[in-house]
Amino acid sequence: MSYYAAFADLPLKIESSEFVRHELAVSSGFDRVTTEIVLHGLGETGRGEDVTYDTLDHDVLQLDAKIDLTFEGSFDEFSKHLKTLPLWAAPPVREVSENYRTWGFESAALDLALRQNGTDFATVLGREPLPVRFILSLRLGEPPEISRVENWLKVAPWLEFKLDAENSWSRELFEQLGATGLVRQVDLKGFYTDSPVDNPPTERMYRDSIECFPDAWIEDAAFTDETRPLLEAPGVVERLTWDAPMHGVADIEALEFPPRGMNIKPSRFGPLSELLAVIEYCEEREIEMYSGGQFELSVGRAQLHAIASVFYPDTPNDAAPADYHGNDPVENAPASPLPVPPPDERRGFSWPL
Repeated sequence: MSYYAAFADLPLKIESSEFVRHELAVSSGFDRVTTEIVLHGLGETGRGEDVTYDTLDHDVLQLDAKIDLTFEGSFDEFSKHLKTLPLWAAPPVREVSENYRTWGFESAALDLALRQNGTDFATVLGREPLPVRFILSLRLGEPPEISRVENWLKVAPWLEFKLDAENSWSRELFEQLGATGLVRQVDLKGFYTDSPVDNPPTERMYRDSIECFPDAWIEDAAFTDETRPLLEAPGVVERLTWDAPMHGVADIEALEFPPRGMNIKPSRFGPLSELLAVIEYCEEREIEMYSGGQFELSVGRAQLHAIASVFYPDTPNDAAPADYHGNDPVENAPASPLPVPPPDERRGFSWPL
């Protein structure tokens, strides 16, 4: 039986809904806005999070959308019904946001269905959740400085990092960061355009990333005439992982090189059925998976932990709790690995916030 089949027939009843706005100035240097989708039914409440990046899209959803979410049937029937609803009162700023919003509504419906049936994500799958290892995704500011890493290590010396390499970094900075021995992923962001994190590929930056972080996953590298010889080198191609261009199994199959690792961001895949199909595909081919975050500000981050706890708890999950979203280190923030909640707190589709 497929993973999705375990959830497809769960009875679900939605009686009312509401949207809750969340905002935060995050460490990547922009104001993050998300929408918490709240569904009520049979005395229970289910929550999900729309992680669309454009504030305008959230404004339209929260102020202008007229969506009748009342429903009774199975979870799979709701997933099909969702495709007929006017989730966008105006076209999204970015096409990929359609998947983000779909995930927000489906995750809320799944949370509600699980609670109405007195169960949780891991139990339905027949798996025992395990503590979740996490690392911290961090940008180094302008001008870039290692002090951001050092300041976090002062309050959390056990931290490991995912870093977004940039062309402005000097070789000296690369070497200083590599000397920490704590960089588990280097994100080259080779597939972003017209975004705050655009990162044009250069031979120098790619060479420095490969040489100074010899044990790290190399995420979203762009192949150009300059970078291809570096990326195809033995010992390097095996470290390539993918994130931004992956929206389903078909995208993984279309890769030039069979991947050894994959960043699993549920919102990138849209419906639960596609997320679970990707996870099954990776498991069958022994592709290492790790969690990726989208600067979730509410329940979405806890849902990443619930998924990771049953599928890839021990990998370097880029899913640090929301305490780590800000620019300044936080004393006494939750440590890695995140402990498994006691059985009486494991209801629905997330761990307690």
